[in-house]
Amino acid sequence: MREEIPFALDEVDIAGDAVLEGRYRERIPVVAIDGEEAFEYFVLPAALRRRLAQS
Repeated sequence: MREEIPFALDEVDIAGDAVLEGRYRERIPVVAIDGEEAFEYFVLPAALRRRLAQS
């Protein structure tokens, strides 16, 4: 997708962080765009394109 629409990607490893594990463990992956949670469990390409175009 980044070849099509350039964007920065920051991956966060929640392993070993009790707070993050408690917040996200059951919902992985969680994708946030501009600080707002946009996807969890699945990232559909068409929906991601739309969200990236809006940011």
